Amino acid sequence: MAYDEAEQLGKQTALATVVHVEGSSYRRPGARMLITEDGQLTGMISGGCLEGDALRKALLVMIEKKSKLVTYDTMDDDDAKFGVGLGCNGIIQVLIEPINSDDPHNPIGFLKAINEKRQKTVLVTLFALENKKDPQYGTCLLLKEDKAIIGSAPVLQDVLIADANDALLNEVSSFKNYVSDDYTITAFIEAITPPVALVVIGAGNDVIPLVRMAHILGWEVTVTDGRPDLANKERFSSSCQVLVSNPESVLEKINIDQQTVFVLMTHNYNYDKALLSQLVKKDLRYLGMLGPKKKLQRMLDELKEEGVVVTEQQLSVVHSPVGLDIGAETAEEIAVSILAEIKAAFAGRNLQPLRNKEVIHPRTSTVIEEVKISKT
Repeated sequence: MAYDEAEQLGKQTALATVVHVEGSSYRRPGARMLITEDGQLTGMISGGCLEGDALRKALLVMIEKKSKLVTYDTMDDDDAKFGVGLGCNGIIQVLIEPINSDDPHNPIGFLKAINEKRQKTVLVTLFALENKKDPQYGTCLLLKEDKAIIGSAPVLQDVLIADANDALLNEVSSFKNYVSDDYTITAFIEAITPPVALVVIGAGNDVIPLVRMAHILGWEVTVTDGRPDLANKERFSSSCQVLVSNPESVLEKINIDQQTVFVLMTHNYNYDKALLSQLVKKDLRYLGMLGPKKKLQRMLDELKEEGVVVTEQQLSVVHSPVGLDIGAETAEEIAVSILAEIKAAFAGRNLQPLRNKEVIHPRTSTVIEEVKISKT
């Protein structure tokens, strides 16, 4: 991890987080970038437009050891103040926080806690949007699916926990402006789900680019095959889990949650069929299988003869032939089509060119709700 490497080298670091967006932007709230004192950047908060200025602001934050909220108004025609032509037509709020390694509840500590276990979490970040001279409390509270609470808010602890519970239940992030006689403070209540867990059944050469690209996306990948000469760690990235298993035992070795998807591509009809008969009974959001439609239909017919009836609802998550129709021919192109289809399935998107859409991201997702806080 970039932070751990910087820490070992004794480098100061800061975390830049997009905490709110009004209008259009390249990255959405929750985008993060780690910045070191020598200018190394990990992650992105824009398409490259804001990073340079954010670096300069982060160096000041490291020196002052004080969080800072920076507003980038890309609706302004005078982009020269950023040194670039942005053209995003949005207002982007970026919170930059210094990382104190002695504090276990620093922003990186919260992010590590999120990744400790595959479960839904809600992360609360507080900032003063109306008056930037007020304290920028930053990342302060984490609520886990198992109801564990990490950290504490400097204000409104009980209110924030209640709102975090709502976000956990609905799996929807929100923005709230808490207004009292003493202060006005804005909260980014961020619902975070585990990354996609991609399980690839098959370990042939055409699986290798799929695994590499999924790794770039930050997905967790497992590859399983019954052939040990193909299913070996040396053929795949270090972060990929590789299993050797017969089809009857595969699912005993894999934990399935709401973010788990399967792609069958062993090129072995019986192996794929054996997994298909098991997977259609699981509550999956996506199941892909390489091969023509007639292959799937033949499997369904045979399973029916064997007493395994696949319902229309179960069949609705099965994508075969797998992938989007992008004219893919090579293994790399097929990997792109598969990953794009999985992403679209999780995003609930009707596939169409972006040029046909008026708005890419729904504006309602960043509306700030005002909450009046009365004295008790």
